[in-house]
Amino acid sequence: MFKSLAGILSNDLAIDLGTANTLVYARNKGLVCSEPSVVAVASDSRGRGERVLAVGSEAKAMLGRTPSGIRAVRPIKDGVIADFEVTEAMLRYFIQKAHNRSKLVRPRMVICVPPEITSVEKRAVRESALSAGAREVFLIEEPMAAAIGAGLDVTAPTGNMVVDVGGGTTDVAVISLSGIVTSSSIRCGGDKMDEAIIQYVRRKYNVLIGERTAEEVKISIGTASPHGKTQTMEIKGRDLVAGIPKTVMATSEEIHEALVEPIGAIVESVHMTLEKTPPELAADIVDRGIGLVGGGSLLRDLDVVLRDRTGLPIMRSDDPFTAVVYGAGKALDDLELLREVSFE
Repeated sequence: MFKSLAGILSNDLAIDLGTANTLVYARNKGLVCSEPSVVAVASDSRGRGERVLAVGSEAKAMLGRTPSGIRAVRPIKDGVIADFEVTEAMLRYFIQKAHNRSKLVRPRMVICVPPEITSVEKRAVRESALSAGAREVFLIEEPMAAAIGAGLDVTAPTGNMVVDVGGGTTDVAVISLSGIVTSSSIRCGGDKMDEAIIQYVRRKYNVLIGERTAEEVKISIGTASPHGKTQTMEIKGRDLVAGIPKTVMATSEEIHEALVEPIGAIVESVHMTLEKTPPELAADIVDRGIGLVGGGSLLRDLDVVLRDRTGLPIMRSDDPFTAVVYGAGKALDDLELLREVSFE
């Protein structure tokens, strides 16, 4: 009785549980939450484990700035759960935020996961969602959700190719008849780009910068192509020789040089998937092109580089950052489609 009442009172949710950001779509409300996948936890002085201090944007502001008793954690690593308890606390926070802090809710949930996820990792996602308060959990592969979100007809017998460049992973998939025909998932995305920038600045300038600074550099002057207008940016960090704060000027050409390796890995992943694609579906892809989604695809000229390297038309989604969660939301609104595209 209580469960059915809680079900009536709650809005069903679609969640894109990303390495860098978590987006939540509520049925009849649209996108209700888009926050970084970061949780700040404090060690209990009495030895009773840890308590959650902040989640999302508030916790991200603490990254790299916490004292010894507090740590800012990213519980999703490379698209899968790395810290079960912290993920559960984060999901509970997002569920309550979507329902205006109400605790009397048991929503049905659709959660997006990478296509090459193991059965153990699937169980971890399902169990943390159930522990956080879901009454029923459906898992849907991120490229499938991205294709639905980009407005492609995934149920038709035609080939659609989607490249989803996320924070932890890049997922490439060919979709036909509500299923993934062939796919590849590499642990290379926005985070690897940030790491590459950190290493480059360290090598070239002997300056150590943090993750947040590297991300700001990538967003401001990062580019996948060496051609284009040169931009410059001040980067602040710690001088590794003198040990004092230092400011250096970096150009977009330098940042492109830093990003050559991760971009090469993404292009290689697209090539590998195309090589495994059946010829009839490959013919469809020549006509229809490749859909590009995910926050990482916002990197300047990434679509241009992919077009040059594959010779195929590249269509970047209107809002690549939210395509996956909106696709999961569309599946949530259409139960028949949801049962076709979700998996156990």
